[in-house]
Amino acid sequence: MSVFAGPVATIAGIAAAALIYFLAWRLTRGRSLGVRALVRAGLPLLVLGPVLAVALLGTSLEPIPEKIDGRLSTAPAEEAMRDRAPDTAGGEAPDTQERRRETVVRPLKIPGAPEQGQGGQPEAASPEFNPNVRLDSVAPEGTIVSEEPSAAANGRHDTGPLTIEPPVAPAAPSSETTKTAPPDDDAGGLAGTAPPADRKVAAKSRSVEEAQTDWDVVPVFYGTDRQQEPNPERVAYNSERGRRLELGRALVTVPKSHEVPQIERPWTLRIPYFNVTIYEEAENPKKHFTMQEIKALSRDDFLKMVRERLGGSDRYKDHAIVFVHGYNTSFDHAVYRTAQIAYDLKFDGATFVYSWPSGGAVASYTYDRESAGAAEPYLRQFLDLVVKESGAKSISVIAHSMGNLPLLEVLKDMRSQSPPGVVISQVILAAPDVDADNFANLTRDIQGFAKGVTLYVASNDRALIISRNFWQNPRAGDVLAAGPLIVPGIDTIDVTAASTDSFALNHSGYAENNNLLQDIGKLILSGLRPPEQRLPQLKRVTTEKGDYWRYVASP
Repeated sequence: MSVFAGPVATIAGIAAAALIYFLAWRLTRGRSLGVRALVRAGLPLLVLGPVLAVALLGTSLEPIPEKIDGRLSTAPAEEAMRDRAPDTAGGEAPDTQERRRETVVRPLKIPGAPEQGQGGQPEAASPEFNPNVRLDSVAPEGTIVSEEPSAAANGRHDTGPLTIEPPVAPAAPSSETTKTAPPDDDAGGLAGTAPPADRKVAAKSRSVEEAQTDWDVVPVFYGTDRQQEPNPERVAYNSERGRRLELGRALVTVPKSHEVPQIERPWTLRIPYFNVTIYEEAENPKKHFTMQEIKALSRDDFLKMVRERLGGSDRYKDHAIVFVHGYNTSFDHAVYRTAQIAYDLKFDGATFVYSWPSGGAVASYTYDRESAGAAEPYLRQFLDLVVKESGAKSISVIAHSMGNLPLLEVLKDMRSQSPPGVVISQVILAAPDVDADNFANLTRDIQGFAKGVTLYVASNDRALIISRNFWQNPRAGDVLAAGPLIVPGIDTIDVTAASTDSFALNHSGYAENNNLLQDIGKLILSGLRPPEQRLPQLKRVTTEKGDYWRYVASP
């Protein structure tokens, strides 16, 4: 079968499945939810099934590389065995005898060492090259180290440099110099000398240095009432309800190539609405947000780590932010979103996320709504811990979408119980999927508990438009023709012009527009009001119901 049969079939099948899905979507509009789900998911899968089988068959018939004497070969196994078989004269093949006596050493570029010449021999040594110190594990690329005594031991290096000493003060590497691993004590303090069997260990030892050059690490302290699922590789949480509060800390890597305010994750091909993954790119911390470490913690260990983080804060001294995610959010994505906000704000205080059991799929709206309400007692425990025991002197809370409802209920209950000296600094309510009338009642009850409350709304938030049609009532984060919701004591900001998340229902503009992040950062840091004093793009609009602010994009 052709080498290209598998990939071509896969691409063609995906294109056909996408076309069929589009046609099914058009044909099933107005049908019941069950019919739409069955047709839209079933027809594309019927196409993809045979295609994936062809793709697997095509790849399974390709020649498999074999490892021969440490080298990869795509030659048939019989030919490889002939290369290793004794010759007809009764002895071993000469090249086999030679390989048994020799060891090929991995290359290492050492400043000051002689360059490789033709035929695997080095050129004349520079004045810094010292041939009197033996380092058997280091040699230029392609050098053959013989088991027999070498003339290099007598000061000559014309038969292969077995004796190399790096210069005492090598020149600083240029920006184009390839990065190497940190020094390895077992290898005489030289990078890149670990034997093949120890490469995995050496790779782990490089993580600290690479983190300083290729990515940064953001600690995120989490609370969740999700159910922990079995996973031999790491702590993981699913969308089921755990019915208890679990604490932990995640270390998230953010690549130095990160572009504000994105969350760079591996490219994934999924069937829309049903969270079915067809293909996913491999993670790479140099390019992606990744979970470097995640561990569940006891209450005491959790508080100890939080206090250590607060003790090292400078720009946001003794400050904490708590993020409560919204609808259709997995645990991992909630952690990544929190890390992105903290990183882009250059927030050096303690960063928290509360992750309630969202189903993580568009079809789980009603489940998410009920789960958000069921999470209230555990969110209350978590906020009590942060407010009363973390040691933070100023705490700001950001809630998004459906996460606003449990947060507002909890803040209402906490209002009269906050300890002296601890104040909720800012409450930021982003695109709340909450009934507008209910929202107005709840926010009146929390006024005075926080120094300020800010509401971000948008008219092009498609998730809220769907929710409004579902409930037949306007949502607090929506903007109707008559204008946004205005509640006394709350700064309402219309960010319609700043919503950039066109592939996620325009529902994360609060975190996906750099100017909005600047506004949130200044708000958390200084509490400056009114909004136009923080950001010149925020223009005051006066109405009969009161004033609100509108984000006006720069020309």
